[in-house]
Amino acid sequence: MKVKTILVSQPEPKIENSPYFDLQERQKVKVDFRPFIHVEGVEAKDIRQQKIDLTKFTAIILTSRNSVDHFFRVAEEMRFKVPDTMKYFCQSEAVAYYLQKYVVYRKRKIYVGKRTFEELSPLIKKYKDETFLLPTTDKVKPIIPETLDKLGVNWRQATFYKTVISDLSDLANVYYDILVFFSPSGIESLFHNFPDFKQNDTRIAVFGNTTIKAVEEKGLRVDIAAPTPETPSMTMALKKYITEANKGK
Repeated sequence: MKVKTILVSQPEPKIENSPYFDLQERQKVKVDFRPFIHVEGVEAKDIRQQKIDLTKFTAIILTSRNSVDHFFRVAEEMRFKVPDTMKYFCQSEAVAYYLQKYVVYRKRKIYVGKRTFEELSPLIKKYKDETFLLPTTDKVKPIIPETLDKLGVNWRQATFYKTVISDLSDLANVYYDILVFFSPSGIESLFHNFPDFKQNDTRIAVFGNTTIKAVEEKGLRVDIAAPTPETPSMTMALKKYITEANKGK
C-alpha cells in the first residue's frame, strides 16, 4: 500500500534542514509532528522531600537536554548558586553543547561521553572521589543506575522532571499511513488515548529495541525498524520503505 501521510510522535524539528522536511519534499508525502508524551518539571519542594541538598554534590551527570534544563531550573528555585568548581559529566556532545545555555563552557569542568551512558562511565570512574547527582525523569533506563552501582561511586538519583502522557483526543478520527515511535512511552500514550486501537493497514515505524518490544507486547506489527546497518536513522528507514511502497506512483 502506498504511503501519503506520516505522523511522527515527537515535536516538530526547529531546524530548517531537518531530514524529515527533505523526506517530505522528495517523497511527496505529508509529515505531521505531534508529541505523544511531554515533560513537566517537579517542584523544588518535592525535590527537597526526596532529601536532595544541592550543596552536597560536586558533580552532575547529565543524560539529556531535559536534565540540563531542569537541573538549572531547580537550582534557581532553590536559590542555589552553582559553584564554578562543579563538574559536569555529559552523556553526549549534544548535551554538552546545550549546557552552554547555562554556563561559560571554557571556564567549567565538562567531561563528555560519545553517545551511550556506558561510554560515559570510564570518565565517571576516573573521578570516583566526587559526589555525583543524577537529575532524571521518573522513567530512567535501568542501565544507568546499574552502571553507576557497578562503578562504586558515591551518587544519588533525584526526579527533577516527569514524563507525562499528552492528550491526543483530537486525533480520534484522523488516519495516517505510518505512525512513528521512538520510545515505549509513546506506545503507552497511544493506548492510553485510544484503548481500542487497531492497527489494520497502518504501518508502524519504531526506533530502538525497547520500542520494538513495547509494540510487539501490545500485539502490534512492526513494519519499519531502525537503526539497522543499512538504515541507521529513522528518516533513512522511512525513505527506504516509502520508495518501495510508492513505486509506480
